[in-house]
Amino acid sequence: MMSEEMRVRFAPSPTGPFHIGGARSALFNYLAARHAGGKLIVRIEDTDQKRSTRESEENIKEALRWLGITWDEGIDVGGPNGPYRQMERLACYQQYTDKLLAEGKAYYCFCTPEELEAERQAQMDKGETPVYGGHCRNLPKETVERYLQEGRPYVIRIVTPPDELLEFDDIVRGHVSFDANKVGDFVIVKSDGVPVYNYCVVLDDALMGITHVIRAEEHLSNTPRQLVLYKALGFAAPTFAHVSLILGKDKKKMSKRHGATSVQQYRDLGYLPEALVNFLALLGWTPETDQEIFSKEELIHSFSLGRVAKNPAVFDIEKLNWINFHYMKALTPEALLDVCLPHLQQAGFVSEEIDDGQRQWLMTMVDALREHLQYGAQIVDAAKIFFSDDFTPENEETAAVLNEETAAAVLQMFADEFAALDEVTPDAVQPLFKKIQKGLKVKGKSVYMPIRVALTGVMHGPDLNVIAALMGREKVLERIGKSGLLQ
Repeated sequence: MMSEEMRVRFAPSPTGPFHIGGARSALFNYLAARHAGGKLIVRIEDTDQKRSTRESEENIKEALRWLGITWDEGIDVGGPNGPYRQMERLACYQQYTDKLLAEGKAYYCFCTPEELEAERQAQMDKGETPVYGGHCRNLPKETVERYLQEGRPYVIRIVTPPDELLEFDDIVRGHVSFDANKVGDFVIVKSDGVPVYNYCVVLDDALMGITHVIRAEEHLSNTPRQLVLYKALGFAAPTFAHVSLILGKDKKKMSKRHGATSVQQYRDLGYLPEALVNFLALLGWTPETDQEIFSKEELIHSFSLGRVAKNPAVFDIEKLNWINFHYMKALTPEALLDVCLPHLQQAGFVSEEIDDGQRQWLMTMVDALREHLQYGAQIVDAAKIFFSDDFTPENEETAAVLNEETAAAVLQMFADEFAALDEVTPDAVQPLFKKIQKGLKVKGKSVYMPIRVALTGVMHGPDLNVIAALMGREKVLERIGKSGLLQ
């Protein structure tokens, strides 16, 4: 009997980096469960033994926790329905396989790979959907026992009732149906004794009381086989919700050519988990209002599977950057430095160990640059002016600023006034610009631009008084001297 409480699951295969699409599926399950006051179960589908690794599993768990996606039952947290890794549940699957064989709902198939390939090819030559023809379905019991005693290799197949319509109502896709004749008697246990994905997942979902299966659209083709298995095993099927694929801006399936595809890559680039969660939630789910910035609590309150779109979601990196920028701006200077510091260290700008004085300077520096940071890794380019003297004006227009008629006089007066300051602070530097403007009778732009270009090589950036104070007396005078315009 199905539980009234909503129970959903996220069941990744630990076969590589945690893909952004997997993270979106995990998030939708999490939001649906939390919105309904239900439970989220996380288990591992590791029957692909050649590709599954514990390293990949750890990567998935770490990414989920970084995103703030917690679960109520499953790996690490335990629960009454364990174990939560499929390869640790083989004995459980075997019990149900024996039952299906005893009831005549499954059978041993001794067809060789060559025979199966010949059958498949013949069907394809006729333009038919290749399905197993049922050669071993009605083998006499004595023949089966003899073949088993001889040690003949075999698989176990489920009996798929012919001429049936396999149908269900999908929350996202509406009514969906498949022709059972195009499914055929498929394998449920491979020749190595390991059950196949579709068999394991049905038993796991049924035995763990899963009420709603929320997963990617690419699993839609698995559903007819799973419906056959639910019926054969005597379990009620859950409610399905197949979420659309994530596409790149070129409307092709998300891949490496579109940029970073794993959660770890975005974490390494200095994106914030709150921003990535906000962005992923909007990939396929449409809120009732025009609101685009959501806290996790607001997402939980607003989320509804009924507002998940059929159409593919487009991964727009500019939208992600805009959302992340919103969250970056809200960080305290201390938190912003924590995001940026690893990137400064990796670039070799900052040592691994910093003292309190260095930390204070770095905190002021990243705070000054925050309007130019959509994500953490951008600090390397933005902060280069403070760490490298190897720079030139960024283009011809910028270089032309230093050739203006009043540029030499402005730089000379600024150097003299700056050198005479008792202390170099933003507040001490700020009045110098007005003083130069009045003294030389020039417009503000003619004061700021030559100084900025001489110090940074660019025409735009943080407040000039802050830049100069951060650079300090020696570096500022050295860079203005390099302009070649001082007398």
